[in-house]
Amino acid sequence: MLDVVDLLAEISDIGRDAARGGYSRRVFESPERELRAWFTRHAEALELDVSTDRNGNLWAWWGEPRPGAVGTGSHLDSVPGGGAYDGPLGVASALAAVSWLRETGHRPAVPLAVVVFAEEEGARFGSACLGSRLSVGAVDPVSVLGLLDDRGVALADAAAEAGIDPTGMGADPTVNELSSFVELHVEQGVGLADTPHAVAVATGILAHGRWRIRFTGEGNHAGATRMEDRRDPVVAAARLVLDARDLAAAGDAERSTRATVGRVEFIPGGTNVIASTATVWADCRAEDDDALADLVRAVSIAADAIASVEGCTVEVTAESVSPAVVFDSGLRERIARAIGDDVPALSTGAGHDAGVLAARIPTAMLFVRNPNGVSHAPSESASDEDCRAGVDALTRVLADLTGAEAASA
Repeated sequence: MLDVVDLLAEISDIGRDAARGGYSRRVFESPERELRAWFTRHAEALELDVSTDRNGNLWAWWGEPRPGAVGTGSHLDSVPGGGAYDGPLGVASALAAVSWLRETGHRPAVPLAVVVFAEEEGARFGSACLGSRLSVGAVDPVSVLGLLDDRGVALADAAAEAGIDPTGMGADPTVNELSSFVELHVEQGVGLADTPHAVAVATGILAHGRWRIRFTGEGNHAGATRMEDRRDPVVAAARLVLDARDLAAAGDAERSTRATVGRVEFIPGGTNVIASTATVWADCRAEDDDALADLVRAVSIAADAIASVEGCTVEVTAESVSPAVVFDSGLRERIARAIGDDVPALSTGAGHDAGVLAARIPTAMLFVRNPNGVSHAPSESASDEDCRAGVDALTRVLADLTGAEAASA
């Protein structure tokens, strides 16, 4: 039987980032493609039928695809310098769960699919959960095929290089075969850290999105331009970073408003040059859609005011927006019964493919305890014992959903 700890150990050297620490595994680039090959090798050894759909998502089927199928899985791409568990834990756990079910004689009454979604983090092309959003028709493929990575490579070209026809991208009927989808994920927070529980069930996901805010000023000489003559977009961007933080912090605690700037770009980028443009990417989140809209509106108003004071212009562009998600209550309750009625329930501020699919089918999530709560960073962690407890929980859930009694992993 496959062990989730051993599976994760097999990929522990793939995509290591010597500069940032942790892992950088961007969609369709060499490390992520190596992980896809790793997944395919194990799935085929389990006698699953593996294929890549029109959007670059991997599907491994136990049984012939048909309506009523159950899905599980996660993603293999990462943020720059990300941790070892965000994404791969869900994929490795799904493989281990299928292994346990097969070895214990489980025969599913409905097909079971293990799915690896593409570009969940949006680290390469800036659009989070892109594989799942394309599949459910939540995004127009024409609007994303021209997205460029930081090397100027378009999504269409990257997909083509990976063997995917970019002209075929878009809504995929394969998703319609699923009657439910359960994603296991390392917890991205400390909700379980001080509890005796290794696993929790998710209740929902905060509304969230990414906005590109570009200030345009006047490029000039750093030494020859008087301070009073400057139209410096970097100064405008710096002021906005502080204002975004303060606006989110000042929000009602019940609205869970959060704003983060984790990426900036200055053009032309010379040490002795006043930049001509400064772009910041703001990640904004809130308890519900209205609260998110209010926060983004406040940030946009602040950007306009700052641009005026600094003699710049500003453009605010939404790159991706995901509404708040409440996971299916019936599926959540069924999962709790399969695992144990005392399993805790937690909401999350992190986006997931399960949240995207929730608009189409009943979805749910399992969280595995993270002792320090850190995620999207090298120190993200989960104990071996808790990872195995996650597999045991997922095995029980999949056995129940596919029509047989669970086997303990």
